[in-house]
Amino acid sequence: MRSLDEIRFWSRIMKEHSLFLKLGFRCEDTMLIQEANHYYHIFEHIEGRSHAYTELTDPEQIRRFNTEVSSAAAHIWAFKRKVLGLIIQCKLPGGNNFPLLVDHTSREANYFRNRLHELNTGQLEPLPDAIIDENIFFLRIMADHAKFIGHLLDPSERQLVEQARNFSHDFDQLLFQAIDLSGMRPQSQTDPLLDQFLDQNRVSVVALRDFKKTARDLIEACKIKSIIHPLLADHVFREAERFLAIIDMFEQCLTGNPIRGMMEEHRGH
Repeated sequence: MRSLDEIRFWSRIMKEHSLFLKLGFRCEDTMLIQEANHYYHIFEHIEGRSHAYTELTDPEQIRRFNTEVSSAAAHIWAFKRKVLGLIIQCKLPGGNNFPLLVDHTSREANYFRNRLHELNTGQLEPLPDAIIDENIFFLRIMADHAKFIGHLLDPSERQLVEQARNFSHDFDQLLFQAIDLSGMRPQSQTDPLLDQFLDQNRVSVVALRDFKKTARDLIEACKIKSIIHPLLADHVFREAERFLAIIDMFEQCLTGNPIRGMMEEHRGH
């Protein structure tokens, strides 16, 4: 059932990435717009199908579905990397997709694909490795979000822009700290160090999540000046919520209170 949870969350994210990329293309980029629309419909269909499966569904059927979705994630990853190449080679001048944003979305597609492969094959990382690797991935995602928000707010929103810059700095520091902890493996993987690592990250993610929620609500109410799509504001808020849920699952497993879901799988239950 864990794979269905991943698919329900990430297929929606992939669908929305397709929309955001499309909105950032120029009018004349008709082929790229069509390709983005194609992926939007693919992941919209996948998202709908994922909700039709239940705990009673034949596991073999779920495995086949996972393989199909993993292939779709690999294809949208390739599309995003193609777009990134075009932007970096200055073949889409005047477009509105930041190279870092396109790279960011491709990292999430790769994460999604790899996650499904791990769940389908049962080749999950040991808990201490999973804690470090998942945090490195998501800390970078959160740092990117802060940078995007800072660049898409109107420059006249000085206070919010400054807050976004501060979050960007904080999460860059947390990311470097996580990379340092990773480099000290396996000696660094003691329960006290990992527990402190999760606690510290949680405090910052909660603060960023609350900032994103405030920004989302202000954007939806048209109370601030920006070029942020309301759906993008909600999109980054949901990813922060996802990271918090993962931190909580790790924490409960680390402290001897495992819950049903991903962390049970890391324990091999």
